[in-house]
Amino acid sequence: MSETEREVRPKMLGLSVGTAAGAAGPTAGTERALLEILTDVVGVEQASVDSHFFNALGADSMVMARFCARVRKRPDLPIVTIKDVYAHPTVRRLAEALGEPSPDPLVTAVPREEPAPEPAARRRAGTPMYVLCGVIQLLFFAVYLAVTEVAAVVGDQWISAAADVSELFLRAAVYGDTALLAMCILPIAAKWVLIGRWTTQQFPVWSLAYIRFWLVKTLVRANPLLLLVGGRSRSNTTSPIITIYLRALGANIGPGVTIYTRILPVCTDLLTIGAGTVIRNEAMITCYRAHDGQIQTGPVHLGEDVFVGEAAVIDIGASIGDRAQLGHVSSLHTGQTVPAGESWHGCPAQPTNVNYRIIGQVAGARRRAVFFGATQLLNTFVVTVPLSVAVLALACEDFPQLDRLLSPEPGALTTGSFYRDVSIISAVVVGTTLILGLPAVGTIPRLLNRMIKPDTVYPLYGFHYGIHATIARLTNSQFMGSLFGDSSYIVHYLRWIGYDLSTVVQTGSNFGAAVRHESPYLVTIGSGTMVADGLAILNADFSNSAFRLSRARIGADSFLGNSIYYPAQSRVGDNCLLASKAMVPIDGRTREGTGLLGSPTFPIPRTVARDKAQRLGRAEQRHRLRAKNRHNIVTMAFFLLLRWCFLLSVLVLTGAFSEAYEEWNPLAALVLSGLVYPLWMILVWALTERLVTPRFRRLRPQHCSIYDPYFRKHERYWKVNWQDYYALFNGTPFKNVLWRLAGVRIGRRFFDDGLSMTERSLVTIGDDCTANQTSVIQGHSQEDGAFKSDYITIGSRVTLGAGVWINYGATVGDDVTIEPHSYVMKGEEISPGARWSGNPAAEVRADRDVAHPVRQVPEGAARV
Repeated sequence: MSETEREVRPKMLGLSVGTAAGAAGPTAGTERALLEILTDVVGVEQASVDSHFFNALGADSMVMARFCARVRKRPDLPIVTIKDVYAHPTVRRLAEALGEPSPDPLVTAVPREEPAPEPAARRRAGTPMYVLCGVIQLLFFAVYLAVTEVAAVVGDQWISAAADVSELFLRAAVYGDTALLAMCILPIAAKWVLIGRWTTQQFPVWSLAYIRFWLVKTLVRANPLLLLVGGRSRSNTTSPIITIYLRALGANIGPGVTIYTRILPVCTDLLTIGAGTVIRNEAMITCYRAHDGQIQTGPVHLGEDVFVGEAAVIDIGASIGDRAQLGHVSSLHTGQTVPAGESWHGCPAQPTNVNYRIIGQVAGARRRAVFFGATQLLNTFVVTVPLSVAVLALACEDFPQLDRLLSPEPGALTTGSFYRDVSIISAVVVGTTLILGLPAVGTIPRLLNRMIKPDTVYPLYGFHYGIHATIARLTNSQFMGSLFGDSSYIVHYLRWIGYDLSTVVQTGSNFGAAVRHESPYLVTIGSGTMVADGLAILNADFSNSAFRLSRARIGADSFLGNSIYYPAQSRVGDNCLLASKAMVPIDGRTREGTGLLGSPTFPIPRTVARDKAQRLGRAEQRHRLRAKNRHNIVTMAFFLLLRWCFLLSVLVLTGAFSEAYEEWNPLAALVLSGLVYPLWMILVWALTERLVTPRFRRLRPQHCSIYDPYFRKHERYWKVNWQDYYALFNGTPFKNVLWRLAGVRIGRRFFDDGLSMTERSLVTIGDDCTANQTSVIQGHSQEDGAFKSDYITIGSRVTLGAGVWINYGATVGDDVTIEPHSYVMKGEEISPGARWSGNPAAEVRADRDVAHPVRQVPEGAARV
């Protein structure tokens, strides 16, 4: 823009002093420049330096993120972050704040990175190694499945030769326990044989060193014993067997350590945990990270009596001193250290006075842990496994359909009776899951709950803990949540399992599909509240020797975004908006009538005019709700039908390979089946997803009400989402095949260690990018019933840290690094080569090792 244009443009917009009644014109060069950018981004013809961004101009977070990006591109202006905008929501106040130095306590510190030693010239694996790695991984799947099938065939023949039922049960016990023990020992043996002791190092992904790393990681996290002791539970349940398992893998773990997380460490020799430490569920301490095409391993040290909160992320090279605490939804980045006795929280973590250690200890913990662990092992090896194998063997004898499936006669696949039988079997499995599962989750836990009293401290690993763990596992049914979620019927299901939902204001989308809890009988949700997805209600508190259940209350007329971890001690009241990944405060006054964003949180507008415009009148809403309910019923039926079809196809393949085993070379048939199964799953999942996209076309950005006919179709798109199964292919090229088939425009050699994407065909990813575990790319939001989606573009050689969240409308340039647990706001633009950190994320300056200063947020500054 020329100098003449710079002078004329403010006059055209009516921005000069005195041009509008009551309007204050720009009084400095910074104000004038900011106001010019603001009016252009918001799209208004007239504004003043005192116009409120949200109240007066109707801007929202996406618009202001674009404003911040435009300001960052101007070298003559200071950097503006979204926190600055919310704290100082007028041009005058923002310009004044940008000219003031930030007090040191309010600076978000990001330490200098100390990555693992790297060679003189960083190597990247090329396409040939990428392909070779995929071939080796596919062969591993094939061999593992083939060996499993051989063991199953041999075991079935040996057990079937039993003379009577008692001998059959004895043989089932011997065979089942031997097979389980071998599978439990295999990961430990593989780690010591293939790796030895983990050391601080780095190596390229898709290299031969990476293949060894991937083999060990896959086996360590797939240990079947963890499944039998609740190792995949969605709630805070634990077992002393987990610490024993990690010690066998080389971890230095002191006595009395309690680990609830199911994201187990991989580089275990680099992990040190002091006595009495508690690590809550979904905390991530893996002792490795993927960074810029490299796997970097490094130490993590946790002292004695440390508390690590729910969903916390601790990067390599970080440490926590004795008796220190790290809050929920917080992160420690490389080089950060929490001093002994201090409490930290946030992303990246900073000192706080909040106490996250809610309950103390009780005596006799070690004795109870030994008894509980021994009981679990005895139950597994003496009851569960032998009984399961024996029942399966008897079922094959008593039900000829099963016997014909596992041992089909020659030519059986050309007969109608074979397909009739497998259809019946698959229908029985799916139907039983629903018909028997639904009554079970609503009655058995309710009876067991009579033995638990709220606000009572019980010993860990005692009788009451066993009752609580059973309730948590039964009521956190992922299948039921996926079936009823994102529809009007989820509120009836949640009430059935024990939620207190007050007077429900039905929207048809009151809850998403992923809602979990510790106890459903101690959850109260106010009337008129909507929850997007990924809500975790933390109404149980744990020490290393005790636990207590408390009532969690979510206020009325509120909206909770995605991935919210809601403690029972929450200080959030009615009419609040909790943005995605916001850290729910548990201290201070009760927040009401406001929005909360970030970790730690700060106030933002409760709602904006753009979302209010999507609200309908009551009569029109009821009419559209009825249409939505009809559509959702069809979607739920489609959900069940797809699972029946998938199971049917797997059973047909099983029968085909069983026949081939009898007629062909047995080894060749088993290896071929091991190759076909994973490839078939990829094809079926991708085809299913494209079926629900209109005419197999890509999604397009939308802005509509949740009662719009388009949104019903989008809910069906979510309902058939198979991403839980995508995790089987984490760290392999086959995950990229899945993404491409699902519509993602994805570059070459993308390394995906656990990324999730909701709107796949709205995403573009460049070459040689790296995504760590639990990172998310979300192409939509639905705040207060207004659905919005947009494109997300990620450049080449971008690194997404563990737990990173990128929202819709964001653009990430080449060679960008986004630190763990960071939250990239909707509409953000990240320039090439930048390093971003925080929740919400902001650029980390290269000239000093702190993020851009975060200025004080005045109490209620951004409240509407």
